[in-house]
Amino acid sequence: MNFSSNKILVTIASSMIFASCGAPSILSTPIANIDTIPLKNIDLTDAQLKNWGLQDLVSDTIPGMSVDKAYNEIIKNRKGQTVIVGVIDSGVDIEHEDLKGVVWTNPKEIKGNGKDDDNNGYIDDIYGWNFLGDAEDENLEYVRIIKKLKPKYAGKNLASVPEADRDEYQQYIEAKAEFEKEYQEATGSKMQYEQILQQSKLSHEAIVGATGKEDYTKEELLKVDADTPEMQQHVAFLAQMFGFMDPGDTIPEFIKNITEGIEHFTEQLNYNLNLDFDGRAVVGDDVDDITDINYGNGNVMGPDPKKKGIKHGTHVAGIIAAERNNGKGMNGIAQNVKIMAVRAVPNGDEYDKDIALAIRYAVDNGAKVINTSFGKYYSTHPEWVREAIQYAASKDVLIVNAAGNEGLNLDQKASFPSDQLDNTSEVTNNFITIGALNYKYGSDLIANFSNYGKSNVDAFAPGVKIWSTTPNNSYAYLQGTSMAAPAVAGVAALIRSYYPTLKASQVKQILMDSGLSTKATVNIGTDSPNISAFSELSKSGKMVNLYNAMIMADKMSK
Repeated sequence: MNFSSNKILVTIASSMIFASCGAPSILSTPIANIDTIPLKNIDLTDAQLKNWGLQDLVSDTIPGMSVDKAYNEIIKNRKGQTVIVGVIDSGVDIEHEDLKGVVWTNPKEIKGNGKDDDNNGYIDDIYGWNFLGDAEDENLEYVRIIKKLKPKYAGKNLASVPEADRDEYQQYIEAKAEFEKEYQEATGSKMQYEQILQQSKLSHEAIVGATGKEDYTKEELLKVDADTPEMQQHVAFLAQMFGFMDPGDTIPEFIKNITEGIEHFTEQLNYNLNLDFDGRAVVGDDVDDITDINYGNGNVMGPDPKKKGIKHGTHVAGIIAAERNNGKGMNGIAQNVKIMAVRAVPNGDEYDKDIALAIRYAVDNGAKVINTSFGKYYSTHPEWVREAIQYAASKDVLIVNAAGNEGLNLDQKASFPSDQLDNTSEVTNNFITIGALNYKYGSDLIANFSNYGKSNVDAFAPGVKIWSTTPNNSYAYLQGTSMAAPAVAGVAALIRSYYPTLKASQVKQILMDSGLSTKATVNIGTDSPNISAFSELSKSGKMVNLYNAMIMADKMSK
């Protein structure tokens, strides 16, 4: 499951110089004492919002990663080594105007000859590999568990199950309970959104007629002469809807978001939660056999010519490495990067087999950083993925993972993929899990949807309203820990570009140790009031910061 947030209604000082000869040496003091920085009490401009993740907390009072500061003061015109970043996701639009210049191509493969030229087991894997083949939609993992175990356990109770099967039976019971809860919620939410959409369209039409404007503000709405009960109802309803919207948004944008919300819940009911749906049939492999690897194809953009299903992966790729300073769209975090597209995440829950093989594929083909912006809370073969993570560690590859978007404490709720054994001890030192920051520096610093955990989340990075590439040369805001992870993957890629002698474990430590912290208390989750010290929400207690990371990398590489 892609870890971008689907919540539609959200109650939502230093100096540096370079040595004049030899390898550049950074003589600088990291950013510190951020608790003295005044809070920003004004709304961000459109330009600030589109680039907030690049901004600097000290000079801009926006909790970005000091990316522009690092480029201007540290990186400048320095040349670095090219770093391959594997993006394991829904697919990437490799034809996008802001990405096609940074797409990895397999130097050992001849395009279109139908042969496995490099003998890696994948025919014509020019830009990466598509482990989903022509599949797009999938069940959630607990739905697949129900379907698989129902014939064995339907109608039974714990006392009637043999001792050796009780763990499996318990998983079946938990999956059934989760399904019933989520199916009821999705059905109810779809109905509620449909009612809101119907009333929104009706009221909006009436206000447009009264104001002559499509994009009226809340202030203009409240000035409408509501001289009938019907008009009073329209004004009151839309005024309430403005309360659910971000500053600067309009009712047409709200209607668009509600429509997308209906589509989301419809897809949940039709595919993700549909016990009669089998999305894997078109792939043709055995998902419970890790040795059955002869499946998929080289089409990393997937089967849909309209590219609808690869929005998530394209957005992730842009955050990491959209071509910088080309006069188009946006600037990615990292230069000197090639994006290797590995399609393994459907609309639904990913298969453990696909993820394990995708990690191994990226490692074997030269990726030094891998981004995994997906996850789930049930897993049938977690050991396959864990072994793949360990394989990546043995090859000095860093994996940057999204924490998830349910506002949960991951120290109390296991999620997958994970480098944890029994949700307690790490089995590798190359896997870093990232939660999401809001652009509001203050009590709302943590995105209300972001998962957290003193042991199981490592750090935080920008993840609310992130502007990035979307298919067919378009751009859009998305939000989620899915957006926070690639921001950190971009930072990691820059460190590996300019300091290639540093190991993956050292890069992870730099990302955690060099970040910014605060003594502030912040809101967490969607249940109010629920507050915590920011420093207690992740292992590092910090926000990833490129400027500080480059300073620490320089010192560590000496």
